[in-house]
Amino acid sequence: MARKVSKVSFNEAKARSTAWAVTFGDMVTLLLTFFIMLLVIMNDAEKHIDRIINMLLDQTYIELHEQLHSASVSVERATKGVKITLASGQLFRSGDAELRPEVNPLIQQIGMIIKLSRIVRVHQDPELEPFIDAVNRSDRTLNIEIRCEGHTDNVPLPPELQTKWQSNWELSTARALNIVELLSQSAGIREDKFSAMGYGEFRPVDSNESTEGRANNRRVEIYLDAFLTTQMVTL
Repeated sequence: MARKVSKVSFNEAKARSTAWAVTFGDMVTLLLTFFIMLLVIMNDAEKHIDRIINMLLDQTYIELHEQLHSASVSVERATKGVKITLASGQLFRSGDAELRPEVNPLIQQIGMIIKLSRIVRVHQDPELEPFIDAVNRSDRTLNIEIRCEGHTDNVPLPPELQTKWQSNWELSTARALNIVELLSQSAGIREDKFSAMGYGEFRPVDSNESTEGRANNRRVEIYLDAFLTTQMVTL
């Protein structure tokens, strides 16, 4: 007797493939609540500040991954915080630094997710008041940084573009800056929280010997990070 093969809809398959994120998100939330309680009841609460920062970044990673991850957008939890990688071919025309109009909604969506994340809204979250108090008692400041890095392949710019960009380095920097400006506008976050830089062809993630490798190297990386710095003492 032939076995029947059940048909699973695309939505059902997608739901199963991302089911881990729900469980992981619940676990992060429970752990975050636990460490916030420790901040209240323990005298040496400074030990837990870094853990809470990382848990808040974990939560933001989950939100970004669930809403953005696709064939042309990848979201990773990196040592620098949360990394969003966008394929330059989807964002810009060859040799151009102006964003394609059709990708503006994507950049605006990224900005809104970051704006509404707990790590960015930490000072407006009543549940995180013990955490902020512990940071202040340690004479340190919680800093949020949104950094955009532009990258290209190693193909030299054609002569007709060298009057506008002297090198791939300059082109990648202009691309990163344009994304930062749109992110700042859409997120409504102060510009001093953003930075932009270009690396040209000097930090490849793949071989430049193949078409596919060069396409992988042409990318923009957006990092969201949070870290503590010592408060400046005014004399």
